[in-house]
Amino acid sequence: MTKKKIIILPKTRKILVEMGDNIKLARLRRRLSMEQVAERANISRPTLVAIEKGSPTVSIGSYLLVLQILGLEKDLLLIAKDDKLGRKLQDAQISTNVRAPKRKNL
Repeated sequence: MTKKKIIILPKTRKILVEMGDNIKLARLRRRLSMEQVAERANISRPTLVAIEKGSPTVSIGSYLLVLQILGLEKDLLLIAKDDKLGRKLQDAQISTNVRAPKRKNL
């Protein structure tokens, strides 16, 4: 069975690279070595290198394990929290009644 090639758009690639850089900076600020973080996260050192480079082939679970070690796991809760476009699309599809409901005659 052949692996599917992952196609990442340049804009998305930049986001991944920036995220990897941010993770690396967080690790360095905490003065943790790659070996320490990899061991605590129960991942290999090459996987941590790939995470810090923003590799799209690393599972999001591995990213989360590293973020947990750095105490940043709650940052993932901010993803799509303020979905302005989604709310606008939802509001555009809300239908309103054109006329009031019929009254019963007594």
